[in-house]
Amino acid sequence: MMTSADADLIRVLADPLRLRIVTLLAEETLCTTHLVEETGARQTNLSNHLRVLREAGVVETEPCGRYTYYRLRPDVIASLAGRFTDLAASARSAAENKRACP
Repeated sequence: MMTSADADLIRVLADPLRLRIVTLLAEETLCTTHLVEETGARQTNLSNHLRVLREAGVVETEPCGRYTYYRLRPDVIASLAGRFTDLAASARSAAENKRACP
């Protein structure tokens, strides 16, 4: 069953730039400089999106000197994917259920 927390996470991931960031972080841990180069986004815009992802628990940070590296939290993505898997299974089993109109 989808929760309001799941809905919030879906909204967070629905933004195209945030989805691009998540996709890049699925491949490797990157710092803000790398993400600016890869996405073409302005650093301030990118930092705002990273803050949203961090607050949602999707990414975690690792300070390294004057840089901050970002890493995807696969458990969060896997949990959301599991919810969608459950939703699909429910839809398959309910395909024949039809409520009569009054």
